[in-house]
Amino acid sequence: MFYTEKEKKIELIEGYDVIVVGSGPSGIAAAIKSSESGCKTLLIEKCGAVGGISTTGMMSHFTGNVRSNLYERILKNAGEKNVFKGYASRVTIDPEMLKNTYYEMLSKAGTELLLYTFVCDVITEDNRVCGVITESKSGRRAYKAKIIIDCSGDGDVAFFAGAEYFKGREEDGKMQPATLMFKVGGVDTDRAVFPGSFETEVETEKGELQSLAKKILPYPAGHVLLYKSTIPGTVTCNMTNCVDVDGTKAEDLTRAETVCRSQMEPIVEFLREYAPGYEKCYITGAASLIGIRETRHFKGLKTINETDIAEARFFDDWVVRDAYFNFDVHNLTGSGLDKTGSQKKFTQKKGYTIPYGCLVPVKTDGLLLSGRNISGTHMAHSNFRAMPICVAIGEAAGAAASIAVKKNIQPREVNVAEIQNLL
Repeated sequence: MFYTEKEKKIELIEGYDVIVVGSGPSGIAAAIKSSESGCKTLLIEKCGAVGGISTTGMMSHFTGNVRSNLYERILKNAGEKNVFKGYASRVTIDPEMLKNTYYEMLSKAGTELLLYTFVCDVITEDNRVCGVITESKSGRRAYKAKIIIDCSGDGDVAFFAGAEYFKGREEDGKMQPATLMFKVGGVDTDRAVFPGSFETEVETEKGELQSLAKKILPYPAGHVLLYKSTIPGTVTCNMTNCVDVDGTKAEDLTRAETVCRSQMEPIVEFLREYAPGYEKCYITGAASLIGIRETRHFKGLKTINETDIAEARFFDDWVVRDAYFNFDVHNLTGSGLDKTGSQKKFTQKKGYTIPYGCLVPVKTDGLLLSGRNISGTHMAHSNFRAMPICVAIGEAAGAAASIAVKKNIQPREVNVAEIQNLL
């Protein structure tokens, strides 16, 4: 059964050069770069704060690496706000201070910001995206711009525009599991253990910690990932787990939230009983945004694959360079590392490049892809979805958009050498 909405006129706001949808690390970078390049830029975010999974998602740290001036600026500016200098590494995230860093950088760049606003459709003309339609407390509105950058993670704008995509793993559509990050206080950090990967084994008086977790924690939880925060005595836990989640469906997001929250107290009880230094730990807070690792992969003019990454292929038309991470495939059917993943066994130590064509939808004009929704295989995505790499992708998208605006051309027509010069 269907209901037909009544036709109505909605407010139209024009005059923007670039609209960036989604303020995760990729969207932050795209908006700042576009603004600093002289474009009137609007950043639209569905949550009540900027930063996406890096802040609202309570992420523990930036993992992986990349050559990006903007990423270095973010680390430097955020690090200056850390009260406990030297306690945690420079990539450890203080979510509240990182939010403030983002706000300050966006303000200095001159980016206009709109929070608490969902993009629910697009405006198209002759297969060109020229605007977005939003829903918020202010009602339904339309915003037009010369270029739209989709940094929504799930590629919502590209989806509404009808761009070609596939979901999850090529052969069966399965996607990486969802996680709700949370923090515990009361940790004796002088004695505490910090297993930072699925393959980090920790021997204790009661047994090996990862093996114990697999036996004791409620399925599909069952691994131990613990990270120092910027505050002594407080540790970030990446241990909740929900499989078979489609992050583009509200019903699945609701289930992921409830399943992951149901695991938090058993995880704390497990840590108190089995993890040295956590005997008196307690929950201090949880993320306000469920962590979705994988949904839509869009088809671009070029597609990066796992061989390109494993062999550190150099693309002459690069817009991201010296990107480095592993194949971080979380178990698609349970806890821990998927059998297809590669962490300790990931031997390629060089950085790889991402070509510009991965950011340009194969048929849709007026639109750039940025972040984890760019054109790549399921396996390649498990690498380039790392936040530092997404920052660099966003930086490139912002640069490309500014060139397209100034030359009044489509993103597919931008000379890559000009993007490289801006980076």
